[in-house]
Amino acid sequence: MPGQTPPIAYETFYHIYNRGNNRENIFVQERNYAYFMELWWKHISPIAETWAYSLLRNHFHAGVRIKSQEDLAGLKQIKEPSQYFSNFFNAYARGVNNASQRTGALFERPFKRIPVDSDAYLMRLIVYIHQNPQKHKFVDDFRDWNYSSYHELSSDNPTRLQREKVIQLFGSRADLIRIHQEIQPLEGFEDED
Repeated sequence: MPGQTPPIAYETFYHIYNRGNNRENIFVQERNYAYFMELWWKHISPIAETWAYSLLRNHFHAGVRIKSQEDLAGLKQIKEPSQYFSNFFNAYARGVNNASQRTGALFERPFKRIPVDSDAYLMRLIVYIHQNPQKHKFVDDFRDWNYSSYHELSSDNPTRLQREKVIQLFGSRADLIRIHQEIQPLEGFEDED
């Protein structure tokens, strides 16, 4: 059916992103960023590896790899991957709505998902995700944005991200940092948010 959002496939990388309904902010208070990530890990980590993320005021981006069905065999009840994302969006919206006395949809529907079909595209996507706050002029330098995975990936601090796999993709931690600084924001992803 034309216009229908394709289902999420197992063992596939995706660029997942969404924004506030009517472009309104999805992070209303500072504490919402931590709450978003707490719920992300609770709802999304059972079915997907998170490779990168960036949380902006009215939207977010994430690079994920959906696990295989065999990897999910230990879950009590296996649902379609998109149901985990739906549960996440609903839980976050419910929390924000309750805290700020708002009602109605917080996110646009359906959430966006673009399959990633090569290592080169995945590398560009990770850089794009981290540079997104600079693209939207929230900061002059993406490294100054506190709500992305860049600092977790480029440090030795504990993380739930797939840091070793990301570093291996880029070649080394030094290459990860260098490539992020060499590539200019907007190259190749102008129309994705």
